[in-house]
Amino acid sequence: MIRLLLVWVYWAMAFLSPDAYALQLTRTAFAAVLAGGVVLLAVAVGTAALARFGEAFLLGAFVSYLPAAAVIVTRIASYHPHARFGLANVITLVRLIITSLLAGLAVELFMSQGRMTFISAWYFFAAAAVGLVLDGLDGPVARREELASRFGSRFDMEADALQSFVLSVVAFVLAKAGWWILIGGLLRYLFVAVSVVWPTLAGALPPSWRRKTISAIQSSVLVALLAPIIVPPLSTIAATTALLLLVYSFTVDVVWLVGERGRTQ
Repeated sequence: MIRLLLVWVYWAMAFLSPDAYALQLTRTAFAAVLAGGVVLLAVAVGTAALARFGEAFLLGAFVSYLPAAAVIVTRIASYHPHARFGLANVITLVRLIITSLLAGLAVELFMSQGRMTFISAWYFFAAAAVGLVLDGLDGPVARREELASRFGSRFDMEADALQSFVLSVVAFVLAKAGWWILIGGLLRYLFVAVSVVWPTLAGALPPSWRRKTISAIQSSVLVALLAPIIVPPLSTIAATTALLLLVYSFTVDVVWLVGERGRTQ
């Protein structure tokens, strides 16, 4: 897998980053994601040994990490007008590593029909909680370092979306809620897919505390569902509430975009 990533990255550096500045930034990003891949491999192997997980766990972790790593390396030079990769992007990369471990957990649970030890459950809850805390740090760090960029913003957004999807799958497999919990994890991707055929939804949305607050609630609930003490009916009620809030938030954004399109015509 690491060899495949190397091939992708060196092809990108040769053809997608022709100038010296872009090439240097691409190399820096490559070094970061390669280091992240090594960390992921070490932690995943250790976790698999301690939790007695099989190859499915390792496969799930790297299948989610490698495509994201390739996108980071090949696209950063186009949307990050700074010489440094930046601590904020490193923080988001750590979140991606944690999400990749959770993706491995989702695959492992699916293959083992939801079997996981009490200690393993708390371990992954703690890992997801760390990712949740880091989610509140990357933005402020980027602004403090004056390294905010379109790349960093999109990286953060896609890391959030992937984490929500993975955690919703884990919650479903653990029977913390019904199949409908997957809707929350898929809403972001459904929104993007619809915007391809309905360009109105591709418009820029204004900053919104409502959107940020509901997103934080959704993430917090999904992380909480990993805790072995959170079981139905409490887990079902919490998941239902978070999903309804998320659907409401997306509906408000869709209505605003449609209205804005009408006002500009």
